[in-house]
Amino acid sequence: MTTTAVTENGAALALDGVSRVYGGGAPALDRVDLRVPRGRFLAVMGRSGSGKSTLLRCAAGLERPTAGRVRIGGTDLATLRPAGLTRLRRDRIGFVFQSLNLVSALNVRENVTLPLLLAGAREGTELDARALAGLDAVGLADRAEDRPENLSGGQRQRVAIARALVNEPEVVFADEPTAALDPVTAAGVLALLRRAVDERGRTVVLVTHDPTAATWTDEAVFLERGRIVGRLDRPDEAGVREALGGLGEAARHLAVAG
Repeated sequence: MTTTAVTENGAALALDGVSRVYGGGAPALDRVDLRVPRGRFLAVMGRSGSGKSTLLRCAAGLERPTAGRVRIGGTDLATLRPAGLTRLRRDRIGFVFQSLNLVSALNVRENVTLPLLLAGAREGTELDARALAGLDAVGLADRAEDRPENLSGGQRQRVAIARALVNEPEVVFADEPTAALDPVTAAGVLALLRRAVDERGRTVVLVTHDPTAATWTDEAVFLERGRIVGRLDRPDEAGVREALGGLGEAARHLAVAG
């Protein structure tokens, strides 16, 4: 198991004054400060265009911020060269996306072992055992030899979660993983992410537009115009809906403040 380093304040993920500007437009992120402690499940919410996915991409090292710094487990991403950043994403981060990104030419077991192979592990019994253990944890050990196209959408998303967790990452980033799923299937996927936090000590950052999904998390933060304008501990659905409903007013205040 990977030993998780933490920043000086105990955060597995920290953003300090992070901004991201595309071209000459308005900032997609505007001086964002955020701490996510180890073993925390965080929801990032906001209206379309508020900066949710940009925050995730910058936090995960998929994009470089225009200003500010991002740290994962105490490592400042700005200090890493491209090869080092690639190794960090491969070894210390897990990704679950709405688009899944499973490899259709590989079976389910091979998809789950892929991060380990990319990290230099050798194919063999031990590698397959880790993949099967991960699939068993998401209830799909009996589908290990199937191709992704033979699975339902919910099953494919569970495979993606098994793959994201197989290398024991410090932080898992999930971008709208339940957006295309029915409520029952979505609840099953969220329960798996919740277990990763509670039973395995993982830190999960979930971008979602769904108030019900946010109720599975420990905290929700709300973005508007690239800024964090609200937070909600132990979010309930009514509280999340109220916070989302107030984002229009937050936008008007930001427009006046400039």
